[in-house]
Amino acid sequence: MDGVQLDDIDFALLESLHRDPQIGVLETSRRIRVARATVQSRLAKLEDAGIIAGYHPHLDVAAAGFDVQCFVQLETVQGELSTVTAALSAIPGVLEAFATTGASDVLCRVAAASHKDLQETLLEIGRSPSVARSISIVVLSEIVPYRALPLLRTARSDRTPRAPGYR
Repeated sequence: MDGVQLDDIDFALLESLHRDPQIGVLETSRRIRVARATVQSRLAKLEDAGIIAGYHPHLDVAAAGFDVQCFVQLETVQGELSTVTAALSAIPGVLEAFATTGASDVLCRVAAASHKDLQETLLEIGRSPSVARSISIVVLSEIVPYRALPLLRTARSDRTPRAPGYR
């Protein structure tokens, strides 16, 4: 992993924030047993490196009534990625979209309140003149939620933390 080397203090900080994102710096320092200044400097380092990309609530669209979800693979007209991006961005049910390699050009995650609403969203996606073909895969249940810490742990640094050992 290029960039920042993460150590035990960084992982303790990230895990604490992941478990309870609303705690402050002082409470975080108490929980992971390092000085408040250490927490502040480590947070700044992780933010500057882009590892912490923001502090916003995790929104569960299923809990809000949009529990019908699917993934949509799109084959697009050659060179029309920006047009497809604009079309998808204008559809509220498109939660995220990625340019991909392979048989499809774009992979979208879509949510709706009902199967009827999902069908309308899929038809709206298909109306874009830049979409040549689509394949939908309905989600039955989420078995592994989005997570990043297990992957980050694979790049664990062997260096010792610079902060004093409060543990």
